[in-house]
Amino acid sequence: MSWSARLIELDIDLPTVVPPVAAYVPATRSGNMVYTSGQLPIIDGSLAAAGKVGGEVSADEAKGHARTCALNALAAVHGLVGIDSIVRVVKVVGFVASAEGFTGQPGVVNGASELLGEVFGDAGQHARSAVGVAELPLGAPVEVEMIVEVGESA
Repeated sequence: MSWSARLIELDIDLPTVVPPVAAYVPATRSGNMVYTSGQLPIIDGSLAAAGKVGGEVSADEAKGHARTCALNALAAVHGLVGIDSIVRVVKVVGFVASAEGFTGQPGVVNGASELLGEVFGDAGQHARSAVGVAELPLGAPVEVEMIVEVGESA
């Protein structure tokens, strides 16, 4: 089964690629690897939430926003090489704007990791970092970037 067919089976629509908010591209390829820029929880051109996790944004809400970030990252990959060219997800890095004392970053970034597992199965298992930060662009609560391996013909 192709990854695009798997998305249909899961009733998941990839969003359009989020335009950059500064001087960068959404994704770039080097050899068989595609690197995405950090993706925010932007839906239909608007930031879905703002604030710090463990403060204005709950950990459960942030987990959902991390899922949105991962969808936006997949859209960036799809826009560059097509989702069906993905061989495997190699690495995910999640940044969580954390209120003082918040230590649940791994649970928040699970929103991205669990989505990738749903879509790609074993090929979605990846190395990962979940990092707490003071602030993120536009006041976003979470940001996710990823590295995927793609087939040579992509």
